Amino acid sequence: QVQLVESGGGLVQAGGSLRLSCAASGSIFSINAMAWYRQAPGKQREWVAVITRGGNTNYRYSVKGRFTISEDNAKNTVYLQMNSLKPEDTAVYYCNAAGAAGSNRSFNSWGQGTQVTVSS
Repeated sequence: QVQLVESGGGLVQAGGSLRLSCAASGSIFSINAMAWYRQAPGKQREWVAVITRGGNTNYRYSVKGRFTISEDNAKNTVYLQMNSLKPEDTAVYYCNAAGAAGSNRSFNSWGQGTQVTVSS
């Protein structure tokens, strides 16, 4: 079983910055990709950014140039640096990780979410 714990959310004014962290622990053999999603009130969860084991990254168009996803492989941790935040970035942000848990088992785990609120 793989657990993900997010931290770093909070309240910030428009134009400000926040850095989210997500640490994975448990029966991890390898991680293929880690990603961030978000869900605003009354809306569906949407993908924000992803980083693969090779270090390749991709971003949702609306956050490209403002958000940066990075990882610390030694710590099985992924980060999301969010700059120039906008009120429309307000949401609960969720971390997701997928990979191998050993013994030919795979995992796809979610964190509990962290609230990001951007005031105008």
